[in-house]
Amino acid sequence: MGYSQTSEPIRLERDCAAVMVPQGEAVTLPAGQVGYITQALGGSFTVYVDGNLFRIQGSDADALGKEPPAALELPEDAGDAEVEKLVWQQLRTCFDPEIPINIVELGLVYDCDLERLDDGRRKVNVRMTLTAPGCGMGDILVDDVRTKLEMIPTVAEADVDLVFDPPWNQTMMSEAARLETGMMY
Repeated sequence: MGYSQTSEPIRLERDCAAVMVPQGEAVTLPAGQVGYITQALGGSFTVYVDGNLFRIQGSDADALGKEPPAALELPEDAGDAEVEKLVWQQLRTCFDPEIPINIVELGLVYDCDLERLDDGRRKVNVRMTLTAPGCGMGDILVDDVRTKLEMIPTVAEADVDLVFDPPWNQTMMSEAARLETGMMY
């Protein structure tokens, strides 16, 4: 696999945790390693290094010479509608490292609802799937969704349930996603 001419060359400024794509294996890329950013979406990065793709979390952006994503803000008196809007915004920041389309537009999110906990905080419940059941990045993607939802002020917990019924297919994608990928039917 090569890289596009729009890929941005990088040299890691420090050792950096990464996940090998699509295997999902956690590795550490050493300081000084040279590569290319092939995708920078949703606050995480996909980098091409020595013939392999790796996903690097936004919290490690400094290793790439980039700024980490800003903390999420929400008014203290935010209502459920405002929190739900931010939940969907956060879901749209979750990307499969190999596909430059967010999981909402891909049609991977089947259900998402909020519930109030006794202490006034919220729990987000998500049912989602993957484009392929054997995807090695499944656990990584589920963890990304959970982590990004739990970054939302007032969200105490995110329960992300990975399901495969109904099985995902391209008709679940938004029209914009089908156009972008050339998967019109």
